[in-house]
Amino acid sequence: MATPARHDQLFPGKFFISTALETLETKTSMAGTLARRYLQRAAMAGIIVGVLYAAYYTVVAAFGAVAVGDQSLLGIGKLVGASLFGWALVFIYYSKSELLTSNMMIVSIGAYHRRVGPGEALRLLTLCYLGNAAGGLLVAVMYRFSTLISGSVLVEMQHSVAVKLGYVLAGPAGWGDLFVRAVLCNLMINLAMLLVYNGLIKEDITKSLVMIVSVLIFAFLGFEHSVANTVLFTIIGLVSGIDVGLAAGNVAIALLGNFVGGGLLIGLYYAYVNDDRRYLKATQEG
Repeated sequence: MATPARHDQLFPGKFFISTALETLETKTSMAGTLARRYLQRAAMAGIIVGVLYAAYYTVVAAFGAVAVGDQSLLGIGKLVGASLFGWALVFIYYSKSELLTSNMMIVSIGAYHRRVGPGEALRLLTLCYLGNAAGGLLVAVMYRFSTLISGSVLVEMQHSVAVKLGYVLAGPAGWGDLFVRAVLCNLMINLAMLLVYNGLIKEDITKSLVMIVSVLIFAFLGFEHSVANTVLFTIIGLVSGIDVGLAAGNVAIALLGNFVGGGLLIGLYYAYVNDDRRYLKATQEG
C-alpha cells in the first residue's frame, strides 16, 4: 500500500506564500501611513534602474566599436551588458527598494488570499510606479547636464527606443509582439523572486545569481520591462526628444503584459497551487 504524501510535499510553496503575504503587509502599511517614505523607496529603485541601464548601453557601445575582421563584437557586448544590468535587481532587493514589477506578484497573492482589496492593491502599485518613474526622472535630469549619454552610447539608446516604439507603430501585430515580450519579462523577474522568497536558497551569492540570470535573460532576449522602458524613454526624451504618445503606448502595453507575466502566471498561479484549505478540510472530514 502506497504511503500517503506528506503535506509539505503536496504544497511545497507554502513558505513562499507566507513570506509573500508578510511582505505585502509591510508594503501596504507603508503605502498607507508612510506614503512619502514608500515613494522614496520606490524612487531609489528607479535610480538604480537608470544607472545600471545606462551602464548596459555603455558596455554595448564599447563592444560594438571593436571589430574583429569585418564583424563587430556587438553580440558579446549585449551579453556582457545584460549580465551587468542583472545587478540592478540585486541592488534593489538588498537595498529594500520598491520595484513595480515584483510587487505585481505580491499583490496578486494578497488578492487571492483576500489580504488586500482592489483599491488598496491599485494604490500600492500606482505609488510604486510613480516612485520608480520619479527616480528615473532624477537620473535623466542628471544625464541631461552631463556627457554620459552621448556619442555611441546615445546612438545605442536611440536605436533601442526606435525598436520599442516600432512595436506600437506596427499596429496589432506589433502590439502582440510587445505584449508577449512583456509577459515573458516579468515571468522571469518574478520566477527569480519566487526562488529568493521560497526559503530553499540560503546563500546570498546564490540569490544574487538567480536575480542576475533572470534579468540577463530578459535584457539579452529583448523582453519588455515597463519600468525600465519608462526610465529609458525619460532619459532619451530629455537628451534628444521622443514621441510621448508612442512611448506612453509602449508603457501601457508593457504594464499589462508585465502584470500577466508576474501577477497572474507567477503570483496567482502559485497562490492557487499552494492553497491547502480545501485539502485540509477534506482530510478532516474524512
